Amino acid sequence: MATKVLVPRLGEGVDELTIVKWLKNEGDPVQELESLLEVETDKVVTEIPSPATGVILKIAMPENTPAKVGEVMAWIGEAGESVPVSGAPVSSEPASKAESRTSVEKPEVHGLSSMVGSSSGFLSPVVRKIAAEHNMDLSQIRGTGLNGRITKQDVLAYLEHPAELPAAVTHTAATRDTLIPVSTIRKQIAERMQQSKQISPHVLTVMEADMSRVVAHRLANKAAFSADGVHLTYTAYFIAAIAAALKAHSLVNSSWTEQGILVHAKVNVGMATSLGEEGLIVPVLRRADELSLLEIARAVNDLSARARSHKLRPEEVRDGTFTLTNHGIGGSLFAMPIINQPQCGILGVGVMQKRAVVVSDTDDNDAIAIRPMIYLSFVFDHRILDGASADAFLVKVKEALETWS
Repeated sequence: MATKVLVPRLGEGVDELTIVKWLKNEGDPVQELESLLEVETDKVVTEIPSPATGVILKIAMPENTPAKVGEVMAWIGEAGESVPVSGAPVSSEPASKAESRTSVEKPEVHGLSSMVGSSSGFLSPVVRKIAAEHNMDLSQIRGTGLNGRITKQDVLAYLEHPAELPAAVTHTAATRDTLIPVSTIRKQIAERMQQSKQISPHVLTVMEADMSRVVAHRLANKAAFSADGVHLTYTAYFIAAIAAALKAHSLVNSSWTEQGILVHAKVNVGMATSLGEEGLIVPVLRRADELSLLEIARAVNDLSARARSHKLRPEEVRDGTFTLTNHGIGGSLFAMPIINQPQCGILGVGVMQKRAVVVSDTDDNDAIAIRPMIYLSFVFDHRILDGASADAFLVKVKEALETWS
């Protein structure tokens, strides 16, 4: 009897996920516990193992499809075995055979008529879908299928190696507007950022901080941290300073609710981590105020490395109470980041630059000195904080960095 591959529950409160990528195709053999597909929850991608050994009889849910816990994603069994679909048994065949059997159906897809040339023949639903997503002119592609039919492999080859196609094809592609398919992560980022701007009245306040003490401390301790297997980054100092400021100004460590302002007992600091063109993700350092600098630095190393290799667990990107974003990595001086809901605020850190500043000694004598300076951009929810309380928090962050010892 065929084995169902069900949508698993990947964490408490996780009732839905998105199928990102199937690592096997229909008709492929698979071993029990071998990675079968990739799914995504809260921008965390997780590999799902096969529950049985056999052949992929049927993939019931395509990629980029939302799925609820307990739903059937696929069937695994012996080659040729039938599986129930919509209550009726259907013979399972490799996708290529199923595609050829349905070639007489010729379904119509609204808005794609201009993509079909006179020599293209029938286009399968898969080919039409890919063409629509990439705004492709299929009349310019020479099909390699039966009777010149354009196959899925033909359009994928076009997308991967347009330079190897005939000149007419590459010219057509170059002179047309390009529609870039939006990934699941990018869709989530877009939805949450738009939602955040609609929910919270965002206000920005900016201060600069002298990083001389932090730079000296890091230089003096890099080797010792390295001996413990930890790379000491400036991010660790920023998180430690934020944690100290949140303890001193607990109202910033809060969320707005209809019942009132919910002040969080735990200080959980998220750090925005770039995933390149994929987008970004925010792993969370829990109880950051209870961690030493060494422990913070170790957690930063671990979480950022696993974030970029897509190995975070869903619970590691939840329950943050405040967020740090180090936009200075790209050379930005200061920015106005968007609040990570339902948090009260987010701190942006700009690039560190040596600048000429005025310094005063104990006798109030002024002098010009060269100092490593950064801008601290604090965006806060004006429903919770006013300017004075927001500035008091930012002053505390600034003081923590400038008096580091």
